[in-house]
Parts: sequence; C-alpha cells; structure tokens
Amino acid sequence: QVQLVESGGGLVQAGGSLRLSCAASGRTFSSYTMGWFRQAPGKEREFVAAITRSSGNTYYTDAVKGRFTISRDNAKNTTYLQMIDLKPEDTAVYYCAANSGLTIVRVTSSYSYWGQGTQVTVSS
Repeated sequence: QVQLVESGGGLVQAGGSLRLSCAASGRTFSSYTMGWFRQAPGKEREFVAAITRSSGNTYYTDAVKGRFTISRDNAKNTTYLQMIDLKPEDTAVYYCAANSGLTIVRVTSSYSYWGQGTQVTVSS
C-alpha cells in the first residue's frame, strides 16, 4: 500500500506559477514510477507528466511541455510538479499517482495508487 497526499494547489492569475507536492507513505517510494494527472470539470482525467523511479526519464503531455517540470526526491518520499506560465486551460484538480512498472505509462488504469487531488484554478 502507498498513501499519497497532494498539496500546493490554489488560485493564481494567468502567467503565474505554482508548485504541487505529493507526499508518499507506506511501501518504498523509490519503487514506483510517479505520475501527475488532471481532471477539469466535465472532462476525463488526463495524463500530465511522469517520472521514473530514479528520475532517469520524464515525459510530458504536449500541452504542458516547456511549462511544467516533474521531479522527485526519493529521500523525502515526495514528487513535485513545478508549473510556470499557467493558463486558464490548466484549471483542474491535479492528482498524483503511483505505478509499480519500470517504464512511463500515460494510462490511468496502469496506476495503482492515487491521491485525493488538489485544485488548481487559473484566472484570466
């Protein structure tokens, strides 16, 4: 079992920045590939970014490339999502998730553990 708790969401103006954190407890954090997803009202949950166990590989959806950076600190059992140049279309509930596989996957069903989500609202 892995428990995930997100924090760092909030209300920000377009062009602003936020850093989301995802603290993990339970089984060994470094054993999991970590991902960030988001879900806007009326839309399906979508992949945002992921990072492999040792931070060797990262992957981003095209909509956030160059603006979002995923990272992790295995010593602190924490994953981060740094977001800059935020846009109104980034407004969503952001979730972190853990996947026990070795490679990056973008499918929600591949992730076994999920946090409760943190709201990000970007005003225009």
